[in-house]
Amino acid sequence: MPVSGQGKEIVDIPEGVTVTIVDRNVTVKGQKVTLTRELPVSRIIMALQGNQVVLTCDLPKKKENALLGTFRSHITNMIIGVTNGFEYKMKIVYSHFPVKTSIKGNEFVIENFLGEKHPRKADILGDTKIKVKGDEVIVTGPNKEHVGQTAANIEQVTKIKRYDPRVFQDGIYLTQKGGVING
Repeated sequence: MPVSGQGKEIVDIPEGVTVTIVDRNVTVKGQKVTLTRELPVSRIIMALQGNQVVLTCDLPKKKENALLGTFRSHITNMIIGVTNGFEYKMKIVYSHFPVKTSIKGNEFVIENFLGEKHPRKADILGDTKIKVKGDEVIVTGPNKEHVGQTAANIEQVTKIKRYDPRVFQDGIYLTQKGGVING
């Protein structure tokens, strides 16, 4: 059953950030980084009004009301990404075999995990950067989804199967999620 009236969401654009909307593509440009994303729902109208992005939908149903909030969040995350970026922190945990990590191209390589001879590899997505300091892995980048998925790839590749998780607690685990880098 449609909700009466008009659904509307507003996103403020800060100083130093440029937002352009062409067809269904939203481009957010900061000082160093540019992010582009397609928002494909045709019933939602996106428009620039001064220093704001206005998302509207006439007579929205429940799904369109939810999508208005989702689109607002995507645009807000893009703005945060080009201004500050995102940072996830992970911790390397091992009990007997010391784990060696390295970055080769677009892959994060984990060697000697549980004493295995073959290295485990996790994909690094987009402009995501990884730094290793001792037993801490820091995953940073402008795109929140790429940073989060890269951290998930690392966590999944070190998941232990066929062993008791109470005994074998080795792995690389997420300790801080989605923190914003302070410039």
